[in-house]
Amino acid sequence: MSTLALAVRDSSTMLRRNLLHARRYPSLTLNLLLTPIMLLLLFVYIFGDVMSAGVGGGGRSGYIAYLVPGLLLMTIGSTTIGTAVSVSNDMSEGIIARFRTMAIHRGAVLIGHVVSSVVQSIASVVLMGAVAVAIGFRSTDATAVEWLAAFGLLVLFALALTWIAVGMGLISPNAEAASNNALPMIMLPLLSSAFVPIEGMPGWFQPIAEYQPFTPAIETLRGLLLGSEIGANGWIAVAWCLGLAVLGYFWSAAKFNSDPK
Repeated sequence: MSTLALAVRDSSTMLRRNLLHARRYPSLTLNLLLTPIMLLLLFVYIFGDVMSAGVGGGGRSGYIAYLVPGLLLMTIGSTTIGTAVSVSNDMSEGIIARFRTMAIHRGAVLIGHVVSSVVQSIASVVLMGAVAVAIGFRSTDATAVEWLAAFGLLVLFALALTWIAVGMGLISPNAEAASNNALPMIMLPLLSSAFVPIEGMPGWFQPIAEYQPFTPAIETLRGLLLGSEIGANGWIAVAWCLGLAVLGYFWSAAKFNSDPK
């Protein structure tokens, strides 16, 4: 078999392994998914009427429309924490050392983790979207092209954060450290335009919310789903995704290859 065929075969095997682990032990993914769902229900039903005044009115239904795009991306960030924990477990429990003694393509282990995480992230987004629709979210103005672009952005964002999460898992000595290292995946959405517009934040805090990867991605997704202005946010979001993906890939590969063979 060619090198490419071997890589595809071994990566597929590792993908099945990781998906099987996720199916047998779903508690981690579900626990991480509960955070954005609980925030959605909390902000809609407890704070919705009050918060809607800060996003142009519209009552609770208007705030649902504003809130959902940010929480969809937060769901991806939450899910990738499980990837960091899974990678750290593999590294600390010795299974990677065992794989290195076998005739397995070297990159297949990381590729399996990445593809598995992206699949789980998109599945989590679909579940979050279903909850959002159930409580009143609607995107009636989005065209088929905009829906396709929104899906592409979600996949690209999941890929970027997953590679970063893999790197965090590789540098962590145990699962607890991996979970702590990956905490910014949940914290950054809280410091973005996910819940309130940047203009309504204190002046000293606005640059923190504006110049980070979640805000342009949220504004782009919000524009695609709700028909609001996107401006330069689309290109900025794609640039962030590509930059993080490349950084995470080379960081993860360097760390993985530097471990004893």
